[in-house]
Amino acid sequence: MAHIELPPGLPGIVGPLTFSPDTAKPMLLLAETLLRGPNTLTSGEREMIAAHVSYRNECTFCQLSHSAAAAAHLDGNYDLVERAKTDPEDAAISPKLKALLAIAGKVQESGKKVTAQDVERAREQGATDKEIHDTVLIAAAFCMYNRYVDGLATWQPQEREAYVEMGQRMAHEGYGKRPAER
Repeated sequence: MAHIELPPGLPGIVGPLTFSPDTAKPMLLLAETLLRGPNTLTSGEREMIAAHVSYRNECTFCQLSHSAAAAAHLDGNYDLVERAKTDPEDAAISPKLKALLAIAGKVQESGKKVTAQDVERAREQGATDKEIHDTVLIAAAFCMYNRYVDGLATWQPQEREAYVEMGQRMAHEGYGKRPAER
């Protein structure tokens, strides 16, 4: 049961966003910009960063919904997304994405854990300053989103199947609209 009275039947972040439309608008715009806006990182890669951070934060709703969105961008390749989320160094992803996920993982712990060596590794693998910037910002934003969802004790389905349709919608329709406007 949620800590505050949220609209019934709305999972994860959807309930709090519907509860507070004034904060929903900038939060959704930030997610849209970070995960789907113009970028040299694909939306699938950025969704994997969001899923990785959410996994590390133990936020069921965010890790499963963003895993589903990443898989939707990657022709349904849940196995790749799961491996990138849980063990990126052994995942069949680019060395650049491995280095960026290492940075994201450190941001999840504390921004101060990111070292010059982490950034150098990413640069050596071809990451641009913009990609490093965006990785740090995605990781930081998802720490906020995860804590918003879990701090209010929102209802979160536990099975991956519950998120497939949501992931398709996130991947192909985006984040720009409040839940009630969809």
